[in-house]
Amino acid sequence: MQYRNVLQAGIRYAGLAAALFATVVNPIIPISLNAQVPNPASSARTNSPIKHVIVILGENRTFDHVFATYVPKHGTVSNLLSKGIVNADGTPGPNYSLSDQYKAYDPAKYSLSPAGKVPYDNIPPVVAGGPTTPFFSTVAQAKQIEPFALANGFYTFMTTGGTGLNAYTQVDTRIPNVFHLPRGVFQLTPGVKYDDYANSPVHRFYQMWQQLDCYASQSTVHNPSGCLADLFPWVEVTIGAGSDGSSGSTSPPTGFLSTGEGSTAMEFYNVQKGDVPYLKSLADSYTLSDNFHQAGQGGTGLNHILFGFADAIWYSDGHGHAATPPKHEIENPNPQPGTNNWYISDGYGGANGTGGGSYSECADANHPGVSSVVDYLQSLSPPIKPNCQAGRYYLLNNYNPGFNANGTVVDRNKSPFTIPPTSVRSIGDALLDAGVSFRYYGDGWNQDVKNPGGVLDTYCNICNPFQYETRIMTNAKLRTNHIKDIENFYNDVSFDHLPAVSILKPGWPTDGHPASSKLDLFEGFTKKVVDAVKANPAVWKDTAIFVTFDEGGGYYDSGYVQPVDFFGDGTRIPLIIVSPFTQGGHVNHSYSDHVSLTKFIERNWNLGTLSSRSRDNDPNPMVSSSDPYVPLNSPAIDDLFSAFNFSQ
Repeated sequence: MQYRNVLQAGIRYAGLAAALFATVVNPIIPISLNAQVPNPASSARTNSPIKHVIVILGENRTFDHVFATYVPKHGTVSNLLSKGIVNADGTPGPNYSLSDQYKAYDPAKYSLSPAGKVPYDNIPPVVAGGPTTPFFSTVAQAKQIEPFALANGFYTFMTTGGTGLNAYTQVDTRIPNVFHLPRGVFQLTPGVKYDDYANSPVHRFYQMWQQLDCYASQSTVHNPSGCLADLFPWVEVTIGAGSDGSSGSTSPPTGFLSTGEGSTAMEFYNVQKGDVPYLKSLADSYTLSDNFHQAGQGGTGLNHILFGFADAIWYSDGHGHAATPPKHEIENPNPQPGTNNWYISDGYGGANGTGGGSYSECADANHPGVSSVVDYLQSLSPPIKPNCQAGRYYLLNNYNPGFNANGTVVDRNKSPFTIPPTSVRSIGDALLDAGVSFRYYGDGWNQDVKNPGGVLDTYCNICNPFQYETRIMTNAKLRTNHIKDIENFYNDVSFDHLPAVSILKPGWPTDGHPASSKLDLFEGFTKKVVDAVKANPAVWKDTAIFVTFDEGGGYYDSGYVQPVDFFGDGTRIPLIIVSPFTQGGHVNHSYSDHVSLTKFIERNWNLGTLSSRSRDNDPNPMVSSSDPYVPLNSPAIDDLFSAFNFSQ
């Protein structure tokens, strides 16, 4: 998600909250929630004991950022601690140099692996981000906007954690030694308390590819992709969130403050010091994956799309025919003349509303930025197909879906950064065709239907894959049956109306996104879901809850990244699988990404793949006995059946 846009929404709410709350005398009364779910989950035949799949998608955290020092109850884990990059107390370990970061020089043409790399003596200081004071001043005020989102005891965290600093213009002096940070990763806490707001790194498509620093000649047996992950701060301070105004400036950076980020990407939490307590407890009790990845380079929109469609979607006339987007909406990551890596067109639009490149014709090697990615993919052994169809401009970054929540088509004259409705087949279409029940539960959906963008609207429209597609959004019965608010989920769990497949998305205050939310708030959202499911034994006995994130948010991670096509994969992100069939505190090492969730659903309900070109056609990984992390049959992604013990 483009965090500054969300943060500004939060600031607007904070300014209006007191006045709004003062007018509310009666508590919110839930709407009628008893709409019947078609085809109860128990009636569908499955290839496992799992009758209910629940997917929870938080925001923007890598595996090492969250689980850097985690020690599993059983087996091994791949993280900063196990690799000796850090010690258990978060200090630099004997192999700390593995996280060393470099600066580079890229003045002419976009490059995945720029020339002139030299190591930082000290990575740039971190710039403050997040609200100076919390968005909400009282628990009652917080409950007014998020009445159903959090477990008891977590609402107080919506009223705490302000930075006390000016976002994007001040160094984050809460961090000890912030002007003399080391050359690689560093622990964020306790200088910045676990409950504090903190800044968000860049997490756009071409930036993320570049941060990984991938080059085939750097390949090794255990890292055949040749990605070194050593340009994270350099990309943050040379291009940041975009050169079309979304980073706060249309001018090239002149220092580490220019993009408002600094070395935010290198931060990590320490679970051995009490950080991330609830997610750690789930990992201790159930199954954690240390080889699950964001499916696409970049941010929220692309990764929710890849989960929902197992493919990227492309610009069209809105009726299934490929078209060419306006020139100013086409991505161009080549550096502006006379700059070092300051992209020509990247962002969400400048002051005149004409910027905002987010589409790429990746089948055309002459298209800006494309050749660097495609040449790299083709240089690998075996070569990786970009999987780009000629004449199609694929969406790489966050644009609004083509439909409003009420089913009307978005007017692109009024909202230009909107992709027209898509005809690409989704997992929702596959479930509909097979008669398997499903629902997308988006926090704030009811408000977005009634008053989009209003003070109480917490809904994330770019997070809902079904809001991009014509079949569901133009059919009022399908739309109202299969897209609901989070409040409906709790009613469905309680009254045994839960569909076979449930996708849950928190709203912006509780999704865990840095700057606009906090990780402890996402923990509170997750705990409420898990507790509700476990409170109904009839549901819990055959349920799998997949707790993960949409992407790594631009944070550093030390794990292997497998290129599977032009669009990704990206860095590792946490995945915890909570189920009676995953108990025991084990770690699953099989290579997977968001499309693995799609593959699990497809295999469990005999759906088949979504299309002949979708990523769910990739096989399950084959690995050597000496390295469980690297597929020998690349590109390969697991369907996650291996993470379960169905005999217990």
